[in-house]
Amino acid sequence: MARSVSEKMGIKQGMSAIFIHAPDEAIHAIDPPMLEVKSTLTGDFDYIHLFAINQAVFHEYFPKLKQHLKQTGMLWVSWPKAKQLNTDLTLTTVIKIGYDYGLVESTTISINPVWSAIKFTHPKKGKTYANSYGKLRTE
Repeated sequence: MARSVSEKMGIKQGMSAIFIHAPDEAIHAIDPPMLEVKSTLTGDFDYIHLFAINQAVFHEYFPKLKQHLKQTGMLWVSWPKAKQLNTDLTLTTVIKIGYDYGLVESTTISINPVWSAIKFTHPKKGKTYANSYGKLRTE
């Protein structure tokens, strides 16, 4: 049996979560289990999901969201595929910006025909990250 989008993303029931600029059709496609979804950015989260249509939105929210990401949490970023919605984001741009803000990428998936998504996490201590798209900033 095929895994759901939320299973591929590693979303588990009961996680503390927040969605930023999430279109209804994308949430429907993800079909998350029961989560502890907050509407304000207070406290720390297991799962944060930012939907960014351009680099300006990405830069505006990503550093703020990172501050609320649990050490073991995941910050997913979605952007429109194939220049849809007049986006200036591409996979390589998204990875570079994530690295610039000190998080590392792992899984990339398709949410639906419009939205791609990539998972960012805190880097593991002592591990070296080599990515041709970006250089990891250490704090």
